[in-house]
Amino acid sequence: MTSSALTMAVPLYHRIAQRQAGICLYGLAPPKRSTPPDQLQAIAAQQLERLAPLDIDGVIVYDIQDEAERTAEPRPFPFLPTLEPDVYADVHLRALAHPKVVYRCVASDTRESFVRWLGSRNTSQHLTVLVGAPSRRASVGLSLREAYALVAEHAPSLTLGGITIAERHEHSLDEHERILAKAASGCRFFVTQAVYDVTSTLSLLSDYALALSRSGGAAQPIVLTFSPCGSAKTLEFMKWLGIRFPRWLENELRFAADPLERSLASCERIFLEVWDYAREKGIPLGVNVESVSIRKAEIDASIRLVQTLRSRMLR
Repeated sequence: MTSSALTMAVPLYHRIAQRQAGICLYGLAPPKRSTPPDQLQAIAAQQLERLAPLDIDGVIVYDIQDEAERTAEPRPFPFLPTLEPDVYADVHLRALAHPKVVYRCVASDTRESFVRWLGSRNTSQHLTVLVGAPSRRASVGLSLREAYALVAEHAPSLTLGGITIAERHEHSLDEHERILAKAASGCRFFVTQAVYDVTSTLSLLSDYALALSRSGGAAQPIVLTFSPCGSAKTLEFMKWLGIRFPRWLENELRFAADPLERSLASCERIFLEVWDYAREKGIPLGVNVESVSIRKAEIDASIRLVQTLRSRMLR
């Protein structure tokens, strides 16, 4: 049996529980809530056709929020509400055999609504990543701390994940402490936002590894997100989302003859550098590839990228 077949034979939740390196995911946003039923069916069918052949461990379905309160900068693309991620994963992508990792923003939940939602997800095969309010200025229903406590009480078997943002570490130097606190609250894996700034990512992993060496704890899988950038418009949107680009790399992408190919090469180079560093530090690393753009060229590039990074991890 090949290495690929071996990894595919092990369920995603089991790989997470065993803290295995090499987890490979693909991330997508649900269609807009206003999408007519016939178009929604066509979109789901297209995604099923694109994702079904991929040698990946699972699919992330995001919970897209407005985030306008996070920054004073105008949003490059208008925000339109999307379908609930669990509905899209459980109903429209039901035919997709890959496990689904469902994001949920708890800031709009009450205790009662969140407990109801947890009622059908109390198994280890269900995977979710809980997300808090996009900024401290945003109106908040549940806090992440409250949501984690409710998971422990009402759905202790749920495979729970968290997000981590390396760029935040550059300012506060405490992102590794957030990871440790979330792990203590039940998170068993972590997904980053898209990585283009390798330095902040390495700094976060370094401090995380040092903290674990002092406490004697075991590292949880860290899943690095990568997203192709094929145009100046996509670049501006990614920066608005909070993704940091070193000045030299931003110049390369903005003025390259083929920014998409330059972006793919940069993502592969960054991944290899962080992969080698994480192996040295004993941190199980994985990847998640997404496209923040609806342009076909960038979506197709994201499929190429997930295949490339998957093959790199299997070598």
